[in-house]
Amino acid sequence: MAEKKILIVDYDTQSLDSLSRLIKSQKIQVVTASDGQSGYDKFRSEKPDLVILEAILPKIHGFDLTKKITQESGGQVPVVIVTGLYKGPQYRHEAISTFGASDYFEKPVDPDRFVDTIHQLVRDEEDIEEALPDPNTVIETLSKRVRDMAVQGKDKSP
Repeated sequence: MAEKKILIVDYDTQSLDSLSRLIKSQKIQVVTASDGQSGYDKFRSEKPDLVILEAILPKIHGFDLTKKITQESGGQVPVVIVTGLYKGPQYRHEAISTFGASDYFEKPVDPDRFVDTIHQLVRDEEDIEEALPDPNTVIETLSKRVRDMAVQGKDKSP
């Protein structure tokens, strides 16, 4: 499995350190930034597989940064918001429905649930593709079924 890379953006160094340790313990490469602008710059230069960010960020607000990353990546780079300020279902709903966040956690995060979510969001695309049959096999199988159905339909005619 190719090593994954996660960008963590948080102005709070203690939170940044604890999230970094949690992610690194999962054998995932971590890149960090302490404000929205440097987070955006690192998103562009580092090409992370996932971004974790605080909603309240200097220079570019976390919700705005979420929207920029989601739009620029065409939704290919999931963004998880972790915040200590915006608490309540209305903020979670807005972050996900309006700004395109993949998930939303309030601090302090539940480490197990958080790690499970991160793993779901960064699991290898190759793993998914390996589980899918070859496109030509799908076409052949469907063509055969259509022919079989056509033959069965003729057998039933009076």
